[in-house]
Amino acid sequence: MSFENIFVTTGISSALDLLCTLFTQASNTIFVEATTFFVAPRIFADHHLNIIPIAMDEDGLLIESLEENLKFHKPKFLYTIPIHHNPTGSTLIETRRTRLIELARQFDFLILADEVYQLLSYTDNPPKPFATHTDIENIISLGSFSKILAPGLRLGWIQTHSKIIKRLVTSGLLDSGGGLNPFTSAILRGVIESGEMEANIRHLIETYRFRLQAMDSLLRKHITGVTYSVPKGGYFLWLRFPDQVNTLELRKRAQTFKVDFRQGALFSATGGPQNCARLCFAHYDEAQIEQGIVRLKECLAGNQSKKQS
Repeated sequence: MSFENIFVTTGISSALDLLCTLFTQASNTIFVEATTFFVAPRIFADHHLNIIPIAMDEDGLLIESLEENLKFHKPKFLYTIPIHHNPTGSTLIETRRTRLIELARQFDFLILADEVYQLLSYTDNPPKPFATHTDIENIISLGSFSKILAPGLRLGWIQTHSKIIKRLVTSGLLDSGGGLNPFTSAILRGVIESGEMEANIRHLIETYRFRLQAMDSLLRKHITGVTYSVPKGGYFLWLRFPDQVNTLELRKRAQTFKVDFRQGALFSATGGPQNCARLCFAHYDEAQIEQGIVRLKECLAGNQSKKQS
């Protein structure tokens, strides 16, 4: 990795905003996974972009859906979360990664790969990140220290081809400021060079692996009628309730039981799945996770009793 391929940002959100500013204009079309990081569509809407959802399954982005949409649209970029997806937990399999890169080069669109969870894998070896493809101008990988050190640092990075880096560093914003969050960057450099960053990531992996296993076990013990796939990394479990369950309404009720989650519709520019919910296991220890799952069970039981009455 060369310094010519790295650009420091103030996190994923600001990176997306900067990339939209430099590489799109109002009314341009972009592709976004049908279920996605809930802040991203709001950023794209701020730039007045036309958002086309691309279908997904448990192995990530569906290439067939992408190919079908490419027949009718010419996107400026595709925004994807290819590993330990937020919120679904899915990881894009290798064959699809290869085909995605081929399509990006063939149809001349950028891949914005949000890889903030790449270093947080809890089982087998993860696929190589898109960040390794700095020789391809169509690929822009985004990373963040928020998930591997501290959210309040507001520091991240872009890893991409040197030509794109040059476009970033010669932008008006950088010409004015000379850099993004340079003081924090200097501190983080010391943390990385000391080896403390690697040690912290190892600690997080062991801690989060245990919490994921605990949440999975407790869900199986206490909650019936939901389905989910256990992710191999990241922060989240994506629950699918029966079709008749509206998780926005369920969330309102859950808060009276002092438990919370994110409703599925929040994670889509088009309204999203009404019967899904995202649970986060990263912030809580096993006792707190158990308390939350038990409260969710009580909420669901009360919700069912209310419907029957």
